[in-house]
Amino acid sequence: MLKRDLVNAVSGEMGDYLKKDVGQAIDIMLDTIVDALSEDRRVEIRGFGSFSVRERKSRTTKNPRTGKIMEIPARKNLHFTMSKSLKDALIQKGK
Repeated sequence: MLKRDLVNAVSGEMGDYLKKDVGQAIDIMLDTIVDALSEDRRVEIRGFGSFSVRERKSRTTKNPRTGKIMEIPARKNLHFTMSKSLKDALIQKGK
């Protein structure tokens, strides 16, 4: 699903609002989530899941093609944990 599909779906459910306004609200929501994650804060949306930033430690590895030892620097990854209700909904759709 693309962002425009999300805007269309939300504006379809909330017929009184213009797509432009719905798109702006979604942009603000996403910017707020990005700001919180960039400050290493956890974002929890009840009934959906939670986003958090996890740091991976630096490590050494071997290039399989050349055999050269390489140092991979530490980096941050986004982690998503789905809520139980989302997990149950996905299981029900799969049946």
